[in-house]
Amino acid sequence: MRIISGKYKGKRLIAPKKLPVRPTTDMAKEGLFNILRNKYIFSNISVLDLFAGTGNISFEFASRGVDNLTAVDSHYACLGYIKSVAKELDFEIETIKSDVYSYLEKVKKKSDIIFADPPYNFEIEQFSKIVTLVIDNQLLNNDGLLIIEHSKHTNLEQVPFFDNSRKYGGSVFSFFKY
Repeated sequence: MRIISGKYKGKRLIAPKKLPVRPTTDMAKEGLFNILRNKYIFSNISVLDLFAGTGNISFEFASRGVDNLTAVDSHYACLGYIKSVAKELDFEIETIKSDVYSYLEKVKKKSDIIFADPPYNFEIEQFSKIVTLVIDNQLLNNDGLLIIEHSKHTNLEQVPFFDNSRKYGGSVFSFFKY
């Protein structure tokens, strides 16, 4: 995995093999950030990274100047890796060990971008529950986006608040907004 752009452009990061993750591919990540850079000034936004895994997406946002960044994952080893890289690269990333659904039920902080990369084998209802919790708890700022990464074999167009999607290889980013 590597950081595509920003302060640490080209930096390669080697995550421990034992982590239960599937990092977003560089091609998909580059496509996503091409969309986002036309919509946001990264130094002015807050980002919530759900199912953060290796922190791949968090590191990309941090490298591009986001300093209001929270990474949530239920695996202690994943958060340990994110903390160690954040310390090494001097990134401001708050890490929270929690089940994502529990976290979304209790958090009050709003974000400009909420990125979720749950397991690709989730059922539609599990993806939909993420959207419902974000929207019902009003966790997005005005003009905010919820982005869910999922397999090309999953279609989230019928989930409420769906706006559009973009496909990159076997990955799809579905965008949701108020």
